[in-house]
Amino acid sequence: MTSDTTVPSSATDQGWGKLNSRLLLVNLSFLGAPVGMFLASLVLTGGEANLQVIITSASLFVTFLIISGIGLMRLFTTRYLLTEDRLEFRSGLLFRSRRSIPVGRIRGVDLTAKPFHRIFGLTTLRIDTGEQSSSVGGCTLDGISKAEAHELSRRIIALRDAGRIRPAADDDSVICRLDWSWLRYGPLTVWGVGGVFIAAGSTYRVLNDLNVNPLELGVVKDLERRFGSVPLWYGILVTVLVIVVLGMLGSTATFIENWAGYELRREDGGILRIRRGLLATRSVSIEEHHLRGLELVEPIPLRWAGGAKLNAVATGLGGEDENRSRRALTSPTPRAEALRVAAEALPVGPGLIERGDLLGHPRAALRRRVNRALIWAVLIAAVPFGLGLWLGTGFIVAGVITGVVLVPILVAFAFNAYRTLGHGLRGRYLVASSGAFAHRTVALQREAIIGWKISRTAFQRRAGLLTVGATTAAGEGVYRVHDVTEGQGIAFAETAVPGLLAPFIERVPDRG
Repeated sequence: MTSDTTVPSSATDQGWGKLNSRLLLVNLSFLGAPVGMFLASLVLTGGEANLQVIITSASLFVTFLIISGIGLMRLFTTRYLLTEDRLEFRSGLLFRSRRSIPVGRIRGVDLTAKPFHRIFGLTTLRIDTGEQSSSVGGCTLDGISKAEAHELSRRIIALRDAGRIRPAADDDSVICRLDWSWLRYGPLTVWGVGGVFIAAGSTYRVLNDLNVNPLELGVVKDLERRFGSVPLWYGILVTVLVIVVLGMLGSTATFIENWAGYELRREDGGILRIRRGLLATRSVSIEEHHLRGLELVEPIPLRWAGGAKLNAVATGLGGEDENRSRRALTSPTPRAEALRVAAEALPVGPGLIERGDLLGHPRAALRRRVNRALIWAVLIAAVPFGLGLWLGTGFIVAGVITGVVLVPILVAFAFNAYRTLGHGLRGRYLVASSGAFAHRTVALQREAIIGWKISRTAFQRRAGLLTVGATTAAGEGVYRVHDVTEGQGIAFAETAVPGLLAPFIERVPDRG
């Protein structure tokens, strides 16, 4: 029987493993990008290549060649060794580095396969120790075979959990799988529209660097002529519709890329495993004893369509950026499905992250939101109104109409945001809800709270309100209860974690 410390097939005579040689092909494939850009510029310019195009393409080729060279150096110098109690890495030729991670400190083992890696049967294995700093939070093996990565992951978890009593998975351990009917939620994100502008700006800059003026291209000239032949309002309306449609298509494509093959599974050893991705696949593991809570997110317009997203609040997911990319437990999904998954992922009973019976907030919180809505309406309407002072009365009228339309809309959002406010205690969990454009309801284990962050702005002081933040080593680090009275906030914090806030409270003696 093979022991858990058996050396992998790619190991050297001294027992050190190395990256797969197919990583050489992955690095050389990067050179196709500058070559493809040069050929594209020839097509757009009718086969003409001036000096600027040649210099730009050559500089890009050299840059990608250097990047490929760095990748090849990593291939030839990276070594790793798994022993009974440590995972060791060494790499570098001129600047050598060596890391030794105790197996007991490893919090997560994730697998990621980018498109070119998948083509050549490779994957990237990331070791996470739970440190917030990305420089000390783990190590990465970029370019080992898929089979070797899964075997190495299995052995690391087996060595780490040796001697521990771990729960076994149920017979049917799949908690959730992708339902392609959820694709209807794909277009419902504002980021798709932003992606249209980012893509247009990037394309313009690349073509400009290649000495190709996008405004002189035939298709652009044709669009410009058509735009000039119709009324201005019609042209603007069509442009907005085109941008929205392109944004929705981009959002749908992003949904498919991110969530194709999605599966949430409970595995032996008390591990929640999330697998997803079409071109770039990813496998994220979250240990259940590191799961400190859940967060239900309902952004507009996903909320209007009855959808939501479920995130994990857990330790061991790296720094802020890594946590945001690894915390998702579900894709955008029907709200009822997200609540069902929450009940199974954190089996403390249904209704943990429902807002139904949470304590409401004072009316001063409503006034703050209404005042903020009115201020934003005035500021937005002031833009066309101010332009009208120089460009004519038409813009003044547009500013007035904008203000009249925005005031009821933003005030309605203010009332909605106030109704969303709530906080309470449910067994071992602190629950808080807030948000206007994105409703967020978080349930956080009370024993995971390590401190309180109490803040108040000048406007909050005038209204007699403050914000209480529960600090924790999990998730985003701070989860806030917004706009409560001083007595309400302090009493809530003291009840949630008795004694934690007491040393900082100054008690005023009774003079009666």
